[in-house]
Amino acid sequence: MNTELSNKIKISFKERFKTEPLMIFSPGRINIIGEHTDYNDGFVFPAAVNKGIVAGIQKSEDFESKVYAVDKNEEISFSLYTLKPSAEGSWANYVLGVVSELQNRSKTIGNFNIAFGGDIPGGAGMSSSAALENSVVFGLNELFNLGLSKEEMILISQKAEHNYVGVKCGIMDQYASMFGIENHALLLDCRTVKSKPYKIDFKDYELILINTNVKHSLSDSAYNDRRSVCESIAEMLKVKALRDATEYDLQGIKDKVTPENYQKVLYIIQENDRVIKASKAMEADDLKTLGVLLYASHEGLQNQYKVSCFELDFLVEQAKLNGHVLGARMMGGGFGGCTLNLIAKNESENFKTHVAKVYNEKFGKACSIYSVKLSAGTHLI
Repeated sequence: MNTELSNKIKISFKERFKTEPLMIFSPGRINIIGEHTDYNDGFVFPAAVNKGIVAGIQKSEDFESKVYAVDKNEEISFSLYTLKPSAEGSWANYVLGVVSELQNRSKTIGNFNIAFGGDIPGGAGMSSSAALENSVVFGLNELFNLGLSKEEMILISQKAEHNYVGVKCGIMDQYASMFGIENHALLLDCRTVKSKPYKIDFKDYELILINTNVKHSLSDSAYNDRRSVCESIAEMLKVKALRDATEYDLQGIKDKVTPENYQKVLYIIQENDRVIKASKAMEADDLKTLGVLLYASHEGLQNQYKVSCFELDFLVEQAKLNGHVLGARMMGGGFGGCTLNLIAKNESENFKTHVAKVYNEKFGKACSIYSVKLSAGTHLI
């Protein structure tokens, strides 16, 4: 966790609200493999990271609650009795949505002040939204002794995103952010919402993230569109979710769906299988197989699920040209954000230099490159 950021948020809170805050860190996440499988009741392989949201929160004697976004220097105030969504696309909806979902569960909270900021790179696909939601619900649970379990808190965060932000996200982001374990990734079954931790030691290899620094506007509508395709085809297959479908089942309705939708569903079935294979490869310390699975995941996201973009594909192609990179893929919802790369530590600096140069030449803009450490989940500082 970034202590400089923590100090900055604490000072901002005290200057603005004249009281001592309760301090919370809520991490962003990476996902090693398993993209878009979470809302299909499937398996994913996320890990909390040492970049995230820091929030200061405290009760207020005022007639309104106030939320201050330190990085943006923006403040909103609202009444707990007349809660309604803010303008579409506003960061405020992540906070308001959590408060609304608490009220929907008949949880009584008083007025409060919160100040927050983060060091998750914007648009990186590392779930700053889930980190923010979790920091708010965790803070309010502590402040007002609501007695919520972590399981209940992540469902509140997820519903906030569904009902106030309008993104029908799965549970992975909130889960990884809340339940993360230092130096571990979590093999998460999104149906049972139970996970198995895997200690991550890539020995002579490391994970680096390369941020395209682009976010194509398609992302939210395309996400909701793909989710509805998955749900309607699961219905046709008479299964609860695509997690229960096989390639053989899908073959049986091939003539009843469009070729595009057939490929999307095939991707989900195959990706779910890849997550299980990846967990076995990690257990066996077989990084070569893990790398092959990462490349296969990207290929599916690019050509079957069609959520990649030119910039992401370019970065994965650069990884393939380098014999020291075992595997790479786009990470997150798609249409921008990061690629995740499994690379030999002794080659890492050369690769970073090369990629930064060719990306800039190709697109006339810089990519950002960073390493991350696997962190503990949402907690009091």
